[in-house]
Amino acid sequence: MQISLSDINRGSEAQSLSKIDISQSAPSLPGRFAITTLADAAPVDDQPRSLSLLRLSLLALGLGVITGVGAWLFRDLIGLLHNLFFAGRWAIRYDSNQFTPPAPWGAWIILAPVIGAAGVTFLVSTFAPEAKGHGVPEVMDAIYYKGGAIRPVVALVKSLASALAIGSGASVGREGPIIQIGSALGSTLGQLIRMPPGQRIALVAAGAGAGIAATFNTPIGGVMFAIELMLPEVSVETFLPVAIATGAATFVGHWFFGDAPAFQVPPLQALSTDPMAVLQLALFAVLGALAGIAAAGFIRGLHIAEDAFDRLPSRYLRHMLGMLGLGVLMYGLYRGFGQYFVDGVGYGTIQAILSGPGLAFWLLGLLCVAKMLATSLSLGSGSSGGIFSPSLFIGATLGAAFAETLNALGFPAPLNAQAFAMVGMGAMVGGGTGAVMTAVTMIFEMTLDYSIVMPMIVAVATSIGVRRVLSRENIYTLKLVRRGRAIPKARHANMFLVLAAKSVMDPDVQVLPSDLSFDDYLRQPDHEGRLRHVVVTHKSRIIGVIRVNTGLRRGLEATQTGVTLGDVVSRNFVVVRETDVAFDVIRRMWRKNAIMAVVVRGKGVPGSEDVAGVITKEHVADSVAESVKIYPR
Repeated sequence: MQISLSDINRGSEAQSLSKIDISQSAPSLPGRFAITTLADAAPVDDQPRSLSLLRLSLLALGLGVITGVGAWLFRDLIGLLHNLFFAGRWAIRYDSNQFTPPAPWGAWIILAPVIGAAGVTFLVSTFAPEAKGHGVPEVMDAIYYKGGAIRPVVALVKSLASALAIGSGASVGREGPIIQIGSALGSTLGQLIRMPPGQRIALVAAGAGAGIAATFNTPIGGVMFAIELMLPEVSVETFLPVAIATGAATFVGHWFFGDAPAFQVPPLQALSTDPMAVLQLALFAVLGALAGIAAAGFIRGLHIAEDAFDRLPSRYLRHMLGMLGLGVLMYGLYRGFGQYFVDGVGYGTIQAILSGPGLAFWLLGLLCVAKMLATSLSLGSGSSGGIFSPSLFIGATLGAAFAETLNALGFPAPLNAQAFAMVGMGAMVGGGTGAVMTAVTMIFEMTLDYSIVMPMIVAVATSIGVRRVLSRENIYTLKLVRRGRAIPKARHANMFLVLAAKSVMDPDVQVLPSDLSFDDYLRQPDHEGRLRHVVVTHKSRIIGVIRVNTGLRRGLEATQTGVTLGDVVSRNFVVVRETDVAFDVIRRMWRKNAIMAVVVRGKGVPGSEDVAGVITKEHVADSVAESVKIYPR
């Protein structure tokens, strides 16, 4: 006999029904039914056990040490390759804050980035395609879509490919690679030792923060970077490993690099104490707006370059052609102004601007545009490296050019080009990456000048506001969105999780005995065709739950199934108290793969008279939707 009684424990919950699943065949055929018998489902909880916070912290400590050593080895590898390409000698020592001396090869230096491009393309194409680009989007993709899983080989390939790219002159940064390297190390550790994905993600974020801290000697900035861009949720369990790893990496970095800030900045006063301070602060806001426009242009230009190069059939051809363009640009700047300027991380130019006296405003503006072009050619054609350092370069040249231009036009009070360069750095980083707090804290840590903090906050806030008007996605998330991978732009507190079960439950519940005929129940006139939740009892003891689409009664008026409520009941439910918080209720439902939570009053063994309501997955979803209404869009 074919019988169809609809939507009882339907949807995803139907997988966990016990005994009898009565489901609707088609809304257009209400008289066609089928009964399917399923085995009782066992509770589902195949997740690895969580590590204790102490063990996780010890792992983070080891991760920080390893990442700090990795940052040292990575920088030495860059120095070795840079000296080979630009000086023709075997040496590791390399001060990236100094301009690159003229290469003995003359105009043939144009081919250095091209040779490096061939090696980078071989490494990336052969061993780890995810090592291409600036790295951070791949880490974010692993966190949000892969449970924090990153292939161990990525750490090695990213190190070699990025060192080769930067050493041969590609206009990329070294922080993106070390972020991906540290994250890959954290992920590998989280895969070797069984742990839930949430804890593995915490180690991935800890490795990223440790990489930033070791590279720039910015422990607070490293923590803020992990919080703003990496961690899906922030709690003691996730923050502590990040803080420990970041601190350990910074400590190890001090052994190898010293404890000096990344850039040496002479004492300066960003804001005067006279009434001109208000006007100066307004100028910093204007600079922030310009940085926001530049950030949007940088984001757009980078992806235009990627699309253009992707039209070329060969990976080797597209990357070597892009690096040929960079080589020509680099040598052209050298012939015109005596320095390569846009090669590598570009810290020599930044340090020259911050040390003063400043370059001419028109040259600063030219370098700003040239660096955008050089980085777009490098990353767009397939190089491996970060965008943080190029953003610092672009921001420094833009800020200094803005101040020097106003000085040249006769602004009433002389403006400090170094202060505007520092603020420009923060505004460009904040606007481009969306990491506002990271930008402010890192620029302060890299310069140790407190007077710059207030102008920095104003400029960064203005920059990200303008950039979001022009480009909703930042330089990291746009790459993922283009792949169909949405990344949240905010970290919302799940306020519904602290609500009591009584506030989330549906009190419209029926408590009925197990021997009641299902046919008689379905024909009761008070259902009005709506979805009903039934708690089934036997001798006052709760034995199961049912979700019934009572609209099916139209097809059963002349049909007898011969079953009782006890026959169709699902035993995949949990019992919770009215005072239990939603977080605990959801966790218990998930662990048992329960379709429903029965909310009961009082204490002791609950009976039929204690049932107050039920909570289903739909009620949880409704509570989530209600809780996010308070947040601005």
